[in-house]
Amino acid sequence: MMRRSSWRALGLLAGFALDAAIADPRRAHPVAVFGAAAAKVENRIWAASRGRGAAFTAVCAGGVTLAGMAAQRLASRSPAGSVILTAAATWVVLGGASLAAEASGMARALETGDLGNARRRLPALCGRDPGRLDEAEIARATVESLAENTCDAVVAPLLWGAFCGVPGLLGYRAVNTLDAMVGHRSARYENFGWAAARLDDVANLLPARLTGILAAVLAPAVGGSMRHALRTMGRDGRSHPSPNGGQCEAAFAGALGVRLGGTNVYAGRTEQRGMLGDGARPAAGDILRAVRLSRLVGTAAAVLAAVLAAVLADVLGPDTSGASADPIREVPHDTR
Repeated sequence: MMRRSSWRALGLLAGFALDAAIADPRRAHPVAVFGAAAAKVENRIWAASRGRGAAFTAVCAGGVTLAGMAAQRLASRSPAGSVILTAAATWVVLGGASLAAEASGMARALETGDLGNARRRLPALCGRDPGRLDEAEIARATVESLAENTCDAVVAPLLWGAFCGVPGLLGYRAVNTLDAMVGHRSARYENFGWAAARLDDVANLLPARLTGILAAVLAPAVGGSMRHALRTMGRDGRSHPSPNGGQCEAAFAGALGVRLGGTNVYAGRTEQRGMLGDGARPAAGDILRAVRLSRLVGTAAAVLAAVLAAVLADVLGPDTSGASADPIREVPHDTR
């Protein structure tokens, strides 16, 4: 008898493969559509209030999660429907291929000395002001974005998908998108964005640490040391203002043997961050190593997510949704 989580495992792997083969569409991406809709809701209910912000987060993220629950329930009537829905949702929420492509393009721009092109590319990776950044600072920003977004765009959604299926995939992406929209320490969002930022922190608590551990374990594949990466993660991970981003960035810094952190400027607002790692500032070549590490971490996370979903199938037992791939039929006894 086929179990729901077994279908989920296949769907997660298929969706990850789709993301690797087919990057995010340039137009009408479902996440962008959600962001546009959330922006309209924000404009209607915004106030410098944590209560209003919590309501905004609950309406936007909760609505998407409930839609995912309804879709999963409908699809659970057949194995094929469940696999296809999970694969489609996984592809929608993952951003590993696009992340790697953007960072690789940045590396090429820096390698050819095209600083103007590199500065134009930076907003696709992070929100820092690129105008005054030199090559080393742009390379640092790129590696830091790769590290943190390997969690946000790959590891975290896969992990939530393994535990909760389609509602977990869509709900996590909604929360993470809301955090990117309103979870800033600015005058407008200091209170309104508080709920989205805190919910995103909770949602990434386990995925961020898994991302760091996987980066450390895979460090030898990019010329690094697992022991050094783990030591850097444990020592420097809390030097970052984000309780989760610091774990990812410190692990990447240790795995690559570079030094991250420092002064960042966002829309005129300056933020001082602690130093992560012991090496030199990253260069263009280090970006390519970070891209490779990010891809390896994503692949390992996909395999782990599928294994976790399969284990959950054994723990939870047969699917009780009312659908069965191989229904048991009663065989009449021979009374002769």
